Amino acid sequence: MTKGDDSVRRKRNKANRKKLNNQNNTSSSVSARVAAIIASKKRRQSGKRRKCEGMCFSLPTPDDPFNDRHGKKDLETKITKKVSPIEMDELVFVKGKKSSICKQTHKTDAKVDDLDQKVDKLASLKNEKKSLESTNNGWKASQLDPRRTKTQLNGKGGIHVQQRQAFENLDCPSKYLIMCLNEIESALRDDCTITEEEKPLFASTWGIEFWKCYSAGKDILETSGSSSSIEKIAWIVCSAADTISRKDEEAVSCTSPFLLFLVPSKEKASKVRSVCKPLKVHGIHTVSIHPGASVDHQIQGLKNCEPEILISTPERLLELVSLKAIDISGVSLLVVDGLESQYKLGYLDTIKDIAQHTSGNAHHLVFNVSFRPACVPVVQNLLVGPLHRLSLNNSVASQSACISQSVKICNAKEEKLSKAFLVLDNAYGNPLGCHPSNVLFTVGKGGKFHKLVSALKSKGYSILTGSVCDYQEVGNREESGDSTRRAVSVIDIDQIGTTDFSKYDIVIILDFVLSIGNYLQILTRMARYTANGVLHSILTDEDAGIAGPLIEILEKCEQVVPEALRNMYVASSMMAP
Repeated sequence: MTKGDDSVRRKRNKANRKKLNNQNNTSSSVSARVAAIIASKKRRQSGKRRKCEGMCFSLPTPDDPFNDRHGKKDLETKITKKVSPIEMDELVFVKGKKSSICKQTHKTDAKVDDLDQKVDKLASLKNEKKSLESTNNGWKASQLDPRRTKTQLNGKGGIHVQQRQAFENLDCPSKYLIMCLNEIESALRDDCTITEEEKPLFASTWGIEFWKCYSAGKDILETSGSSSSIEKIAWIVCSAADTISRKDEEAVSCTSPFLLFLVPSKEKASKVRSVCKPLKVHGIHTVSIHPGASVDHQIQGLKNCEPEILISTPERLLELVSLKAIDISGVSLLVVDGLESQYKLGYLDTIKDIAQHTSGNAHHLVFNVSFRPACVPVVQNLLVGPLHRLSLNNSVASQSACISQSVKICNAKEEKLSKAFLVLDNAYGNPLGCHPSNVLFTVGKGGKFHKLVSALKSKGYSILTGSVCDYQEVGNREESGDSTRRAVSVIDIDQIGTTDFSKYDIVIILDFVLSIGNYLQILTRMARYTANGVLHSILTDEDAGIAGPLIEILEKCEQVVPEALRNMYVASSMMAP
């Protein structure tokens, strides 16, 4: 028989009075820990338990591995989405906010009836992926490993990155790098340093090209004709931050500092530091050193901090290194910004000394507006090994940076060959003990070509004619242990358009029967992987018609114009009708 409303009300009031009396009675009060235990017991008895207590009553199942539903059936099916390479690129390259990398477009509460549509969509994405694999657009989605990241959708439609693997051999920047770029971009937009009309940092063409060169692990020669801008600095520091984070995940300690950024002035140091500041939330600390503060203050500050990024002017940094206030022997990336300004301030010798204090395994990045002859030895000193040339400027001066142009004037045609052999002796060393240097001869067709090949063979050179190599002669010399073998490539003027000049450090134009366009083609395509390229041109009085355009090219590239070449041009101008 059910109780009346009055009876139920009296019983509830009695329970409330008892609870109130217990609260007012201090002698019967219990500790917070005991109260939590009692409350937990009551929740278990009433069936209203927490998620963390669900394991006490139900076991995980394949449909619910984390027991989020506590054994209850869910009418809505969770869909775990495997991120394909194409979708991963779409997720990465979306402008995000401070706390999220990107936004997911599909909803997590998809019905079971939508599964067929999801399958069709994934099938179409696979077809798009196969079509992209056939194109060579620099971002090869076919080589992107989908196991690189594991993603899980959260309730707000975002993505939580649970695992990242090394990406040295991949063709796409990691999500962590893009997240750092978005952090910097958001901070700069808040400070009105960049406007909303400017394109996002992750869409920078220069940044993408830099990341490819940086991932290859070689030195970089930046010849765009300008110093580092905000987008360039952002990509450099974010790439360094990504490397540091990967080393932390692999439990590899990074010697401090990781990145050393040499700048010519205090103002440029402040600009670089403003870009690096947003990365502090990720544990990337930046310290700026310049003549604006006292040496004692900077020494004390360096004792209390171990920065991952160090920004400094060369003179102040060398002073602190000499006082043993900081150790830069473990620097992994050395960036030299504004070499032209450093030259005007007299810092070139200081930069050389700083480079000697870094380890031999450090990678280098050199920025410069124009390469004067006085700056080239510094670049060659820093960039000793193989390098990548990075330039978005198609000008002759930019594409031919650090390539010396030598022009020799002969009185007779018979002197050309002797001058060419002097160039070869200097390239391979004299006597014949040589180092592997890539030398290319450009000569006219027909009898001149065969005459040059015969002369080179008589001097003991192994000849590479076009794309055909004298492998039999080379093999015989190698088997006999002849260390004096020297290889020279020879092409005629018809092969200029099909020859890969990027691997040749030294090119000798023996017969200047080609046009000035061919000369520019050779100049801008040769020595792509070294800072020691030399282009030799041997002229006679018959080549006076090419003197004027050649002088103009030398002046644009800030090269020394021989006095004999100017006299040839003046003489040809006076004889012209």
